[in-house]
Amino acid sequence: MVQVPQSSIADTRGAQMFPTLGVADIARVARFGHFRRFSQGEWLVRAGESGMGMMLILSGEVQVSQRDSLGHVTPIHRHGPGQFMGEVGQLSGRPSLVDGQAETDVEAVEISPPQLRALLIAEADLGERLTRAFILRRVGLIESGASGATLIGRAKSASVMRLRSFLGRNGFPHQQLEPDQDEDARAIAAQYMTEGVELLVICPGGDVLVDPSDEDVARCMGIVDMKERPDLYDVAIIGAGPAGLSAAVYAASEGLSVLVMDCRAYGGQAGASSRIENYLGFPTGISGQALAGRAYVQAQKFGADMLIPAKVTRMSCDRSGEEQELRLSLEDGRTVRARTAVIATGARYRRPGIEELQRFEGRGIWYWASPIEARICSRQTVVLVGGGNSAGQAAVYLANHAAKVIILVRGPGLAATMSRYLIDRIKSTSNIELLPHQELSRLEGGGALEAVTWRDRRNGNERRLAVQHLFMFIGAEPETGLIADCGLELDPAGFITTGRACACPLAEYKPELLESSLPGVFAVGDVRSGSVKRVGGAIGEGAQVVASIHQYLARQDAQRAERLGQALPAGATA
Repeated sequence: MVQVPQSSIADTRGAQMFPTLGVADIARVARFGHFRRFSQGEWLVRAGESGMGMMLILSGEVQVSQRDSLGHVTPIHRHGPGQFMGEVGQLSGRPSLVDGQAETDVEAVEISPPQLRALLIAEADLGERLTRAFILRRVGLIESGASGATLIGRAKSASVMRLRSFLGRNGFPHQQLEPDQDEDARAIAAQYMTEGVELLVICPGGDVLVDPSDEDVARCMGIVDMKERPDLYDVAIIGAGPAGLSAAVYAASEGLSVLVMDCRAYGGQAGASSRIENYLGFPTGISGQALAGRAYVQAQKFGADMLIPAKVTRMSCDRSGEEQELRLSLEDGRTVRARTAVIATGARYRRPGIEELQRFEGRGIWYWASPIEARICSRQTVVLVGGGNSAGQAAVYLANHAAKVIILVRGPGLAATMSRYLIDRIKSTSNIELLPHQELSRLEGGGALEAVTWRDRRNGNERRLAVQHLFMFIGAEPETGLIADCGLELDPAGFITTGRACACPLAEYKPELLESSLPGVFAVGDVRSGSVKRVGGAIGEGAQVVASIHQYLARQDAQRAERLGQALPAGATA
């Protein structure tokens, strides 16, 4: 069979990635920036440098290229008059992923990140074209993988897969090389990969990390933003899943100052969904990562400040200071202040009480089904546990890659827990087998998972199957540890109660629908008691909470004005 070469995004959508602006559009862009001159051979930007926004070329030519951490340079595009440099990282002033060098004397207009965001909002039709180009360029960089870190290690090792998931979920380019298949990787592995080492990471700056954590790699790639944030935000959003991103988009678009924090990546659990088909406006479906990526860019376009990855360890709710502020402590020692907070932390994956489970996590046991996992279980039999929509989406997706997918559910079937369209699709997929009334009982393996045993709950009969991949989709538990000191009311399962469900110890306090038992602290998405645990529901709650935030801030401003008025001496004005 003839192998058809796969087209790159530059081949199929090159005109959208690298458009040329006309005279009128150049004038519209130029009013947001300032004039710059560069001599032939001068660098406009180097990979790893922060702060540059968009660069519009007026005259001359600029060669843009990507340089991987092994020193290999690959040309990307030569920009001429009317074309512009930049991708989504420039919306927030993140480090550049490419080099740009003047091939002739160049005249250009530089638009800083704040002005670039203002341009995208003020010039809607032009902003749409620019944003599309920025997104496609980042996709192209991810596709090539040559602009970020280089991972050296076995593709199926737990460390490599964990880090690839982290970088992929955050939309950062990287490449993975097998030490026995690539000459450069072999030479570096011989020097650093001693016994017991699974992974080497070569940072864009050339540093070599041995079996690093996600945080180590994030710092070396410049992903971690360590700037202090002394300003008082109108709203701090903890969690960048669908609910948190939705709240960020709507709050920022309505002029509120917004800070979004997440300990790992944007998208939450939904970001790992292979295809969401019942979300309004996407009749052919959309992957969770694509949906989250668009929302992430959209929130930045409106000026939301993104701090990802950053872990909030504690929220102080004593409302100290003149502004009656909340204080959020980060794991790295920083503190941020906000007038309101939206808890959108979602839930962590539930783990059954099975011996040896933790030992096989990342070594055959997975809690999501991305293209990375799909590739390593190609043409194999896999077992999937769970009966909700996430389990159904994963099963259908994996069935396109695996030889067979066996679904285990504790109940009599899927009707009570899964959407009808997914049930029908599972029934019509020949290599998916549904086994009701089953529960896991035993896991086996040396360094990695080798066999799974499950028990029939009706008669106790057990079945053992030699498989290397087990996917767990059995629900989740709320992530509420950071509010432990705040005394927020929780339901018996540990989810945050809101609105009328609150006991409300303050008789005069009537919380809004999404407001917790503490005024000015809101809960949306999976972490909220009574939420529907669907992507559409989470996005709706994120949008809805902004009206309540406005109402709370208006009350606070009125009370503050009243306090100031009472404190002024007779005849004075505030």
